[in-house]
Amino acid sequence: MSLLQSFVEVHPDSHFPIQNLPYGIFKPQPDSPPRPGVAIGDFVLDLSEISSAGLFNGTLLTNSDCFLQPNLNKFVSLGRPAWKEARTTLQKLLSSTEPTLRDNEALRKKALVPLSQVELLLPVAVGDYTDFFSSLHHTKNCGIIFRGPQTPVLENWYHLPVAYHGRASSVVVSGTDIIRPRGQAHPAGNPSPYFGPTLKLDFELEMATIVGPGNELGKPVDINNAEDHIFGLVLLNDWSARDIQAWEYVPLGPFLGKNFATTISPWIVTLDALEPFACEAPKQDPPPLPYLAEKVSKNYDLSLEVHIKPAGHNGSSVVTRSNLKHLYWTLTQQLAHHTINGCNLRPGDVLGTGTISGPEPESRGCLLELTWNGQNSLSLNGLDRKFLEDGDEVTLTGYTKGDGYTIGFGTCTGKIVPPAP
Repeated sequence: MSLLQSFVEVHPDSHFPIQNLPYGIFKPQPDSPPRPGVAIGDFVLDLSEISSAGLFNGTLLTNSDCFLQPNLNKFVSLGRPAWKEARTTLQKLLSSTEPTLRDNEALRKKALVPLSQVELLLPVAVGDYTDFFSSLHHTKNCGIIFRGPQTPVLENWYHLPVAYHGRASSVVVSGTDIIRPRGQAHPAGNPSPYFGPTLKLDFELEMATIVGPGNELGKPVDINNAEDHIFGLVLLNDWSARDIQAWEYVPLGPFLGKNFATTISPWIVTLDALEPFACEAPKQDPPPLPYLAEKVSKNYDLSLEVHIKPAGHNGSSVVTRSNLKHLYWTLTQQLAHHTINGCNLRPGDVLGTGTISGPEPESRGCLLELTWNGQNSLSLNGLDRKFLEDGDEVTLTGYTKGDGYTIGFGTCTGKIVPPAP
């Protein structure tokens, strides 16, 4: 079977070949209204133009205004049959053998906009954001750091996907500056807390599910149908102030140490694009309760990296190499568990995986683990770092390689800036 090719030139290392077609929201000009697009090579295909030209002509999307919206919420709410129809239409329109768009110069010029010219926005209006704690390696490391080696993983963790509710209002798109938060912290040996800018600002290498169709209040999602409620995935950096977090988290968990900023990548890669890279999830012991027991338990083989460019330097250093396949609790288990009490998810909700750490020291997904809570230093271009300093820029990236193409998420970037005086 020959490889599907686009008439749009796509470099072999591009994250955005015709096999991917991730969805985002963009503005072609600063004064343009936001509109949906898909990334193809170095271009964005403007879906509002494709829709207005009547080219979404399948049974589910004909006459739909889902691509004339300022966010993707309406489209993701339509469900898997509509997503598959859109993907089939777009792959056909962009293929090298299809003349409809290729040979229509006027439409092509309107609909294909260079990525370098556009402003990328949050792809969905985020109504709710939940952050899970689904990597066994991360959980063990944090347990040892904070509680010691006797009980690094608490008993409940092996029975359910632990999570906390985050703050949707501070979910921002890649490229947004991250203002160093202030708060209370409690240094060792000091009887009283102090107030000031965090001294332990950290990144967290995560991915996140973007919820498609939700569920009614009081009606849980069956584990074996959970995949139909997942539109796709983004990269996610849940910035953390470790000193604020350590002082506040007992007994109710994260609050100001986490909710000041969460960055996501602008492109949502669909589960359909990721399906060829599905892999078996780790064996769960003890076996999960029946409501979490999946007929097929799978993760995705996605390489993940974190790069840090220190303040005042042009070059960046890779500090972490991990993989989504290391998750203990799967994306579908996270979603099903979230609803088992009757909680209603809604289109555009964001479910973070929690920090994705692997078994090797170089695959640890945050500075808390990499520096063992500041006991050790990390070398960045010859500079020592225990936690992030003002001016440091953190970039997450994720990708997987097929036969002759790469599917990726682009980047998820944020630069630390000092708080206002």
